[in-house]
Amino acid sequence: MDGDGEDATGRTRWGPASRAKPLPDSAAKLLAQVLELTPPPPAVPPADGTADTREHDDDTVLNALRAAIGADHVRTSRPIRARHAAGMSTPDLLRRRSGELRRIPQAVVRPATTAEVVSVLDICSRFQVAVVPFGGGTSVVGGLTPPAVPHVTLDLGRLNGLVAVDAISRTATLQAGLPAPRAAELLAEHGFTLGHVPQSYEYATIGGFAATRSSGQASTGYGRFDDMVTALTVATPRGAIQVGRAPASAAGPDLRQLFLGSEGTLGVITDVTVRVRPMPTQTHYEGWRFDSFTDGLHAVRKLAQDGPRATVLRLSDEVETMIGATGSGRSDGGCLLVIGWEGEHVHVVAETAAAVLSAHGGRPLGVEPGRQWEQHRFDAPYLRDALLDAGAFAETVETAAYWSRLPEVHERVRAAILDALPHGALVLAHVSHVYETGASLYFTVICSPGPDPIDRWHTAKAAASDAIAAAGGTITHHHGVGTDHRDWYAAEIGDLAVDLLRAVKHHLDPAGILNPGILVP
Repeated sequence: MDGDGEDATGRTRWGPASRAKPLPDSAAKLLAQVLELTPPPPAVPPADGTADTREHDDDTVLNALRAAIGADHVRTSRPIRARHAAGMSTPDLLRRRSGELRRIPQAVVRPATTAEVVSVLDICSRFQVAVVPFGGGTSVVGGLTPPAVPHVTLDLGRLNGLVAVDAISRTATLQAGLPAPRAAELLAEHGFTLGHVPQSYEYATIGGFAATRSSGQASTGYGRFDDMVTALTVATPRGAIQVGRAPASAAGPDLRQLFLGSEGTLGVITDVTVRVRPMPTQTHYEGWRFDSFTDGLHAVRKLAQDGPRATVLRLSDEVETMIGATGSGRSDGGCLLVIGWEGEHVHVVAETAAAVLSAHGGRPLGVEPGRQWEQHRFDAPYLRDALLDAGAFAETVETAAYWSRLPEVHERVRAAILDALPHGALVLAHVSHVYETGASLYFTVICSPGPDPIDRWHTAKAAASDAIAAAGGTITHHHGVGTDHRDWYAAEIGDLAVDLLRAVKHHLDPAGILNPGILVP
């Protein structure tokens, strides 16, 4: 994300300014009618008082790091360090825009091998310097929140290769710092695809997908990222670990699952071996309309449980459908379902699915809604930038629950957010990942910022998180835990499980340097 989207504050937008998308006039008018918008102040450079944990009069640690990985790969300029000082949540962006970066690392270190990562972790352990692993920097849940102690950011950008492809087994080994679009290009040269396309796809990395148990927009067909991983390598302060040597095994607990989703707290994932599939020969996306979200849920559950299984399946509730239709000329209400298939004979499968959807009250809208979704599938974060520019606050909440609980989760979370934001808010929701037993819910919240937008959002997010827990949902489906969900995650798994994670961390990271404060209290 280097380039024209950055300044001295570093990463004040989701992407470079050249990719900015203006807010449609119809959407701007609607927001002005519903919300009390306040034009934001112009972005400013970091204040002189920004906490800088670098100890300028003691270069012992930095010199040791330079000796281990090369002086050119230990970066200490303030703009580079500032760019690595947070993730990309709305509070992160607002702090950057206001120049209120709270802490920045002493240095950004860029090792190129697993052995170099181990060396970095060993040095930082000996000198009690915390380490924050950094891939694409796209965390939206405080996963890159810097600790209030001396720390360095470990940027994995030099571990960016395709190590091997096993065309017979259909697996590929990818380094952790490899950006997702580049991974797709490299795999396509061998005729394969990973099929993992989350909304962060343009900037996220392979290691980030593994560390957060990412789920992509086509996960209904391809599976979640953790479903794809067959093996991985993890660097820890005590050495490197390799786990996974066969497609399945009964050799004890599956240690791959210990590190998948560990968010850099137990070790630094340096490469993963993943299942790949042949590039699809056909793709087909289309739209359907249901009178209500409840009707749509019944239809989606039928497909998820009894087939045919779609590759992409996204059901918007009434509010999201209405907002999406603003300015498009569609005004028939109801709920929009976008459904798609990739592979062979997609039209035959689509016809079979059409009979199921029709039987549950669905009405076909043709391919245009599918084309619109495909063309604009990565737009939401850019539109968030436009909303911030217009003086609106936009953020997301996501969860998952069993089918029997999903309607209650949907209603209780919407109500909790609206109650916590009494001075104007829009709450949109959709189902985007389905399983035989349940599905995810993804909420987008657009509200008036008020005098303290970050505090206002924290209040609403806490209310939403409490509602998720009370209704039987999980605190996160694919964004990860970070700091935002940490307390609710601890309550979800219980004290004994938290103690277990702490014990594993102490064994692998006895000095406690790895991403402190993330995942577990």
